[in-house]
Amino acid sequence: MSDLPEIRIGTAEREQALEALTQHFSDGRLTVTEFDERSGQITSATTRGQLDKVFEDLPALTPSTPAPVAPEARDADREKTWRNTVMAVIPFVALALFFLVPIDNSWLFFLLIPATAAILFGGKDGRRGRGGC
Repeated sequence: MSDLPEIRIGTAEREQALEALTQHFSDGRLTVTEFDERSGQITSATTRGQLDKVFEDLPALTPSTPAPVAPEARDADREKTWRNTVMAVIPFVALALFFLVPIDNSWLFFLLIPATAAILFGGKDGRRGRGGC
């Protein structure tokens, strides 16, 4: 319950209350009819006390904490990020070389794109450390 139920509320508080009500509905604590009625009460509420009445018979929501990320997963994400960055840059490098290097077969620079992909991602099938083929 709020310390000062007569304090007026704004749009942000109503939106937070609607989000909480939606969470209660998705958790199965409310029927469709109850959800509709309480949503109407929230949108027409002008004070904290009116919002509190909507949630009187509902338990407090506990914020979900994200699962801790294993160090191996962080390393894999970091490795994936730099590889993706290199792959994003390679087409531009190939294009620059195409226009800047005066050779007859400058279109061959575009072969850098699949060659780089093969070097960076070749053999990376997600089975690192399993010891299998």
